[in-house]
Amino acid sequence: MIGFLKPAPHVARVATERAAPLYRRLRRQVFTGIFVGYAAYYLVRNNLALAIPDILKEHPEYSKAMLGTALTGLSVAYGISKFLMGSVSDKSNPRWFLPLGLLLSCAILFVCGTVKAVFTSLILLVVLQTLNGWVQGMGWPPCGKTMVHWFSTRERGLTVSVWNVAHNLGGALVANLAWLGVVLFHDWGAKFYFNALIAAAIAVIAWLMMRDTPQSCGLPPIEEYRNDYPPDYSAEHERTFTFKEIFFQHVLNNKYLWAIAIANAFAYFVRYGVVNWIPTYLETAKGFSFKDSSLGWALYEYAAIPGTIVCGWMSDRIFHGKRAPALILFMALTLVAVVAYWLNLHGPLWIDYAALIAIGFLIYGPIMIIGLHALDLVPKKAAGTAAGFTGFFGYVFGSATAGTGVGWIADHWSWHGVFFTMVVCCVLTMLFSSLTLSHKVVSECRKSQTAKPLGNDQ
Repeated sequence: MIGFLKPAPHVARVATERAAPLYRRLRRQVFTGIFVGYAAYYLVRNNLALAIPDILKEHPEYSKAMLGTALTGLSVAYGISKFLMGSVSDKSNPRWFLPLGLLLSCAILFVCGTVKAVFTSLILLVVLQTLNGWVQGMGWPPCGKTMVHWFSTRERGLTVSVWNVAHNLGGALVANLAWLGVVLFHDWGAKFYFNALIAAAIAVIAWLMMRDTPQSCGLPPIEEYRNDYPPDYSAEHERTFTFKEIFFQHVLNNKYLWAIAIANAFAYFVRYGVVNWIPTYLETAKGFSFKDSSLGWALYEYAAIPGTIVCGWMSDRIFHGKRAPALILFMALTLVAVVAYWLNLHGPLWIDYAALIAIGFLIYGPIMIIGLHALDLVPKKAAGTAAGFTGFFGYVFGSATAGTGVGWIADHWSWHGVFFTMVVCCVLTMLFSSLTLSHKVVSECRKSQTAKPLGNDQ
């Protein structure tokens, strides 16, 4: 492994009186780093979806399904990379790992936007999007690793839900910045290169803010700092596991992890079945402009911000750390919102906007909860792999299918077939999530502990 990517070594602990204020400051700092860093990943991920209407105009030889193949290539590569890079991330320093992947993604998008010859070859377009998907897989795992090392189990629902807003902020800004880039440069290629330049600058900011583990900064483990221990916690959890231990002792034999991974596939089909096809659906099926569809995209993403936070808060406070009930509730409401979007197939734009706001508010909660649940189900030294495992199912079997699949269904069975499929996926997400309802959140031997934690900050 490249030397600078290796985990930072533990250093001598700081004095007790300095530990609490230093912990508070660094927690805020590393959280800011992973938040802005991961938001920037979204500025250079789904840009092709915004450009599909432009590509169809300049290259009428392509169908929606053919261009959807490039979206599928990105999703499949991302899903596989998220899983494999998750295991690499568990043995790496997130401060270097996250910015490196972001800079590589920026380079690929810059080429796509400045070299229009890329779009004359479907094969080349698929290769570049697939490569982008692979380096995009370097984003989530180091964020998950950072959160489980700096935030404890009982505060993680709210923490992860607030961090998850980075998805939506970046996902909304990708459309806003793409539109601004087109206005400034009078070139639809700016949907790629303008975003890439901004994301590259943010990669540097993320590197300046992030740190590895608390122990690398002379601080105690988060469990000791917060007096918040997960089930079966021991000093063994602070040891870096081998790849064999991660995969075969903590991930592949975990029945709950398998259940939420399968649920994730269906949830991701709904998420990307809606957002990736907003421009194409609103512009080609309903005749609206790129500005109209960009606003719809942004509304969808911005609405997810309060929705995600509410979902995480509910899982912590109302359901006492159990993740499945909140997931099922939000997914049931998502189904209702998808049906409303479907029934407005020939209706006015404002109803489409209202439906997109509702879906955005609701769908990202379950997506976040599944990622959070994966972190809860394994020791923290295997967190990146567990998150990557659920992400693998989400992108390879969910998002990838929403790429080529939605295009193919729309071409052959119209948009009615697309919406029917999303309704079925909502039901299956709830079904598989219900299989984790029996999972225990807090170790029985820790429930009665009364020791005062070193840190009581939020």
